[in-house]
Amino acid sequence: EFEKEFGKFLGVKHVSLVNSGSSANLVALTALTSPIFRDRALKPGDEVITVATGFPTTLNPILQNRCTAVLLDNDLVTKNVNPRDLEKAITAKTKVIMMAHTLGNLMPLDDIMALGQKHNLWFIEDCCDALGGEYKGKLAGTFGHIATFSFYPAHQITMGEGGAVVTNNHMIHRAIRQFRDWGRDCWCDTGRDNTCGMRFGWKLGELPYGYDHKYIYSQIGYNLKLTDMQAALGLAQLKKLKSFTKKRRENFSTLHDFFKKYEQFFILPEALPGASPSWFGFPIVVKDGAPFTKLELVTYLEDHKIATRSIFAGNLTRHPAYLNHPQIRKVGELKNSDKLMRDAFWIGVYPGITKEMLDFVMRTVRKFDKIRKSDILII
Repeated sequence: EFEKEFGKFLGVKHVSLVNSGSSANLVALTALTSPIFRDRALKPGDEVITVATGFPTTLNPILQNRCTAVLLDNDLVTKNVNPRDLEKAITAKTKVIMMAHTLGNLMPLDDIMALGQKHNLWFIEDCCDALGGEYKGKLAGTFGHIATFSFYPAHQITMGEGGAVVTNNHMIHRAIRQFRDWGRDCWCDTGRDNTCGMRFGWKLGELPYGYDHKYIYSQIGYNLKLTDMQAALGLAQLKKLKSFTKKRRENFSTLHDFFKKYEQFFILPEALPGASPSWFGFPIVVKDGAPFTKLELVTYLEDHKIATRSIFAGNLTRHPAYLNHPQIRKVGELKNSDKLMRDAFWIGVYPGITKEMLDFVMRTVRKFDKIRKSDILII
């Protein structure tokens, strides 16, 4: 029922629920390794383009499938890829663009779609932070060949844990289900038999003719399904999604208006023309030359019970797991990603945040010594 209702909300044909957004990314990329895609099937050594600043589970499936991850720098304002960097990174080995809408801010979809068509590339749209966002009137998650979603507690709707992989392509959907469901060749939904009408009429591999199709395995897959209990929770949440999105946008706007007064200290987030994000958080970048550091401000906010988060992993290439990794190719010096790692953080726009809470956040920031002194100078 959730798969049906979620597909109806997005306007997509096929939805496959999984146990997390991370699993959604793993299934999405791995599905493209299926031999049913022939020359377009992803193979070890093929290149997948993504960005350096993000969450590791957008990067990990690339490495886990023995492909080369091509990492581009992030823009300091949008926190997404810069289109001019994207085309420069494409080579004869490039097969896939796989990127996330960072903190819900929608990436330059027109440019990505145009480049994908020009170079015959797959596009996986990681929407784990972006459910409910719209670009030129079209929902996030409806642009790529495949899109992924997360229903972790911090996201726009939650199942506690959970995720989804969506596509409009029947063959991709079949591959997604195969890798999600143990690698089996059968595409029957749970509790259904003989969807193909020839359950005992197959001859695959070196199995005897008529071997039960429900137990024929054509991929080396996983078991990444979730439970009906999680889906039931998701159904209740889905009814509230539009109101959640509206409140996130309102909270973001309130914070943006406030921090705009202190733009001499901060690089503030902006959406692209035509984009209406369902904001995951409010990112703040402390400018070079500011009279305080990110660490000083974050420590102050945390001491006053205002929770902060880094922009996920910052520059992933600086982490122990990825240092000098042979399957990673960096494009350029990734200076912006280093800047985001050092000087960027975000605060929440969760729909349960009230006006009183936001007023407390703004009052507290104004009382931060080095911002308070600037207010006095302005007066």
